[in-house]
Amino acid sequence: MLEVCPFTTDRLGDLDELFGSDEVTDRCWCMWFITRVADFHSAGCAGNRTALLERAGEDDAPLGLIANEGEHPVGWCATGPRDRYARILRSPTLANRDRTEDPWTWLVPCFFVRRDARRGGVSRALLAAAVALAEEHGATAIEGFPLTGSKTRSGGSDFMTGVEPLFAACGFDPVDHPSTNRVIMRRELQRADKGKDRT
Repeated sequence: MLEVCPFTTDRLGDLDELFGSDEVTDRCWCMWFITRVADFHSAGCAGNRTALLERAGEDDAPLGLIANEGEHPVGWCATGPRDRYARILRSPTLANRDRTEDPWTWLVPCFFVRRDARRGGVSRALLAAAVALAEEHGATAIEGFPLTGSKTRSGGSDFMTGVEPLFAACGFDPVDHPSTNRVIMRRELQRADKGKDRT
């Protein structure tokens, strides 16, 4: 049975196993959209792993969700408040966003599903859990910037941001097309705690 849970530091062993199964994720440790290019490359695998753990210990909201099939990790998605992802906020992809929403709009910037678990609904389960987590933490909306169109293949680094049909199936609507191959998908949410403030 597939189980999806927010990542906490006591699940580090699962993340080590999952990210270690792929050269790209083992190098990235989900820092690509957070840190500067120079810092990302100079840190390398060990430095990016340390950076993720430091952020996990400091941030109020989890850095992502991990999916397990039985005793083994099979998938991950990064998620959290939009203002966490400093690098993508400086890119043309989100240039048209309402910047005043950054603390309260969440992003799902990337997914990773182990090769032998793909096409089994793992990404959809992760995205559905990301929506629930965002609502739990008081987000007003959640967005992604997947590949546009009818593409459904989930392999390769170009597909790490997900695909439009995945987001559509989870109730997201297209709100912007920043490039010919990217679409901003958004789902409005009901804040679980309207009195909660992020600092």
